[in-house]
Amino acid sequence: MSFGSFSRRSPMTGTKPTTPVARYFHQEAQRRGYVLDAAQGNAILHLDRLAERLRRGPSLFRQAPRSLYLWGPVGRGKSWLMDGFFRSADLQGLRRTHFHAFFRQLHDGMFRRQGRPDALGGALDELLGDCRLLCFDEFHVHDIGDAMLITRLFRELFRRKITLVCTSNYAPRQLLPNPLYHERFLPAIRLIETRMEVLEVAGARDYRTISPRQEIASGYASGGYCWPASCACLDELGLSAPERSQRVILQSGARTLQARAVCGDLVWFAFADLCEAPTAVMDYLALGERFSTWVLDGVPPMARCSVAAQQRFINLVDVLYDNDRRFFLSAEKALPDLVEGSDLPADMQRTASRLAQLRQLRC
Repeated sequence: MSFGSFSRRSPMTGTKPTTPVARYFHQEAQRRGYVLDAAQGNAILHLDRLAERLRRGPSLFRQAPRSLYLWGPVGRGKSWLMDGFFRSADLQGLRRTHFHAFFRQLHDGMFRRQGRPDALGGALDELLGDCRLLCFDEFHVHDIGDAMLITRLFRELFRRKITLVCTSNYAPRQLLPNPLYHERFLPAIRLIETRMEVLEVAGARDYRTISPRQEIASGYASGGYCWPASCACLDELGLSAPERSQRVILQSGARTLQARAVCGDLVWFAFADLCEAPTAVMDYLALGERFSTWVLDGVPPMARCSVAAQQRFINLVDVLYDNDRRFFLSAEKALPDLVEGSDLPADMQRTASRLAQLRQLRC
């Protein structure tokens, strides 16, 4: 196998790695049948060096290790690299979190400290404790309110000498792409570019389309995607369309959401009620703690939806995927047609890649 652009100073000696991080990736790639490309090899080299520097610990004369920002198209192994680093680094004070979950906790912590002099600092003390290395998976910015908080957050993390490792589908200059707000996020972009090593992970192969070994699906991947929407399709997935009398009102904070049905740890929504209504990521996270199985029906082609509904759908899939919730989706069209359209958000590629991991069923 090849580890791409490992240099003379890399932890590789001959054909076998000598340090925990590189050894883990060597063994895991062999197990999965992967041949790592040059971009992945370069990322592993930087992750390995970062782990070794952190393992040596702080010093009066030693600068804090430089943070890492890994970006590239969906399916190029960024989250796999992050997961492997987290599993193999063997470091104290290491924490991994996803964008949506972290920001929900941060907002909650700051809300409880409203009126205090340093609400952000207090919330971070509670959230991070003695964290030295924060792994921030699937980093992206679309909301101007979050953008302003991210700028403050990054300044505070770097002031505390916390090292960051971020994965993203966006280069730093592509974050918060809305031209109305992008300029206001430039201070955060400059922080990323000056305080972090920015590495592109953009090999030609989409690893999410490769399944070298058949494993029993569980969690998110044990769900299904069926089209066109019909009772027969739902029957194939072991589901039965609920009656109108089964509709339920669910409470999420101050907001009420209309569900088609609730049965134990299963919740069933119509697309119109969940994605066309003014719902938010915080709602999906809160309900995700209550329900382990989700059904979403009546999903139209994304090109027919408003920008707001498209973004809510993207956020919903992110939350269910990140939290490994079983997900069944009933759509009008096959997946390629569902996400077809030149004007769709770039994040829809990630959504399509994640939906492709579900069992595809045509009736």
